[in-house]
Amino acid sequence: MTQHVTAAPATDSSPAGEWWRDAGIYQVYPRSFADGNGDGMGDLPGITARLPYLRDLGVDAVWLSPFYASPQADAGYDVADYRAVDPMFGTLTDADGLIGEAHALGLRVIVDIVPNHCSDRHEWFERAVREGPGSAARDRFLFRPGRGTDGELPPNDWESVFGGPAWTRVEDGQWYLHLFAPEQPDFNWEHPDVHDEFRSVLRFWLDLGVDGFRIDVAHGLVKAAGLPDIGHAEQVKLLGKQAVPYFDQDGVHEIYRDWRGILDEYGEGDRGRRIAVAEAWTPTVERSARYLRRGELHQAFNFEYLTTGWDAVALRAVIDRSLAAMNAVDAPATWVLSNHDVVRHATRFADGSGARGLRRARAATLLMLALPGSAYLYQGEELGLPEVTELPDEVRQDPAFFRSAGQDGTRDGCRVPLPWSGERAPFGFGPREGGPSWLPQPDSWKDLSVAAQSGDPASTLEFYRRALAVRRAHPALGAGRDITWLPAPDGVLAFRRVTSAGSFVCTVNLSASPVALPTPGTPLLASTEVAPGAGRTVLPADSAVWWAA
Repeated sequence: MTQHVTAAPATDSSPAGEWWRDAGIYQVYPRSFADGNGDGMGDLPGITARLPYLRDLGVDAVWLSPFYASPQADAGYDVADYRAVDPMFGTLTDADGLIGEAHALGLRVIVDIVPNHCSDRHEWFERAVREGPGSAARDRFLFRPGRGTDGELPPNDWESVFGGPAWTRVEDGQWYLHLFAPEQPDFNWEHPDVHDEFRSVLRFWLDLGVDGFRIDVAHGLVKAAGLPDIGHAEQVKLLGKQAVPYFDQDGVHEIYRDWRGILDEYGEGDRGRRIAVAEAWTPTVERSARYLRRGELHQAFNFEYLTTGWDAVALRAVIDRSLAAMNAVDAPATWVLSNHDVVRHATRFADGSGARGLRRARAATLLMLALPGSAYLYQGEELGLPEVTELPDEVRQDPAFFRSAGQDGTRDGCRVPLPWSGERAPFGFGPREGGPSWLPQPDSWKDLSVAAQSGDPASTLEFYRRALAVRRAHPALGAGRDITWLPAPDGVLAFRRVTSAGSFVCTVNLSASPVALPTPGTPLLASTEVAPGAGRTVLPADSAVWWAA
């Protein structure tokens, strides 16, 4: 079957103004999207110039990872000034221009906010260190005396997500808490100044025109009362899901109820409501749903779905749990396959073969985009980019790479700059051929560039463009609450979605062999070549098909 589009007229399946319930949201990692000035680092002017590409791709909103003033100890997640743009990315005027251009193109803009911690170069923290124990400035952070005869031991046994102790000692002998890198001191959210500051930061960016916020470490702001010891073995067991007791405390929900009131003040207008999305690594999707109860946040990333492997039974189970949990709080489910912190899914699903990984990635994309709710895309997945696994140690910049435990330290591999055009690196990432890029690109990426794939009906880029167009146009896709599972053999997922305006079926063969299934309707789109039969259709291994039923 030639991959083609046949869709019903466009309809709005979400309630008025609730655009996030079915949005396709594209994550831009500013360092790696587009370099406007040729210094090898992506920037806001580069992003602005490429916004028409995102409009034509068919997404609804752009989520920008941090571009704030920062020493870049953790790629901008160590913020020194929440109201300033780091010079490496441009100026506040550039940010204003980007937001305006995005709106002119019909795209909404979501920006990161980092409320769990700041940079050790933030003026508040520098003042806290300077003014010493007992000062009002120090109370804005979590400083504590050490244990041991001379206070030489950390205040408790908590470990950093990046590895090593979660405490660093300053010259006067006290220790401060940092759940991530030492350059990222945690705020004390029991202090009213912290609440007031972030209310002000939210309003600053809302007044500039942003449409929402992605809340970094949304589950981490409030710590367990008394900062109790946990036990090393327990932390090692739990840190992979970030389910340790210093995360996901009930007190965070009061903060987000307060923030929701601010977001609601900005009303709907032409662009709909302003929203907030939680990056909340919780033990279960049911715990994540608690962040979306009435009067709290609008969405939460579905990490349980992201971390599920290429397995039909496991995927069906997590889809059912996700929809049930989100329906219980009247929130849309979200679906995501990759982001700036995980190995790209074309590589995760490869099982030793790059070709297999890409086949599975394309099929996984059709599955994800067929599910009710909102879908997040990570830059470059629409090009079928694999993880860059061969990076010299001397070019790596992920702070976790340089620490002895914690995360694997391989996040640089999913952050390599995008290839846009040309035969030589940086493949159009910057304004001149042969110019610099902050991480090196593989030579093979010349065949994966936007220019190389545009217009090629077999390319992954054109596949994504068609999929997003069908998703937007078909009345049974996008927002919704339920799916109906259809009978299918082992290793196959098949489900139906129905509205008064149309019916849709998605079939996915996750097995290693072709499978014959009843033909459920007219084919809309396939992840690979499929020949539909009058009564039965053979689905190749690692493939998916959308049908108008």
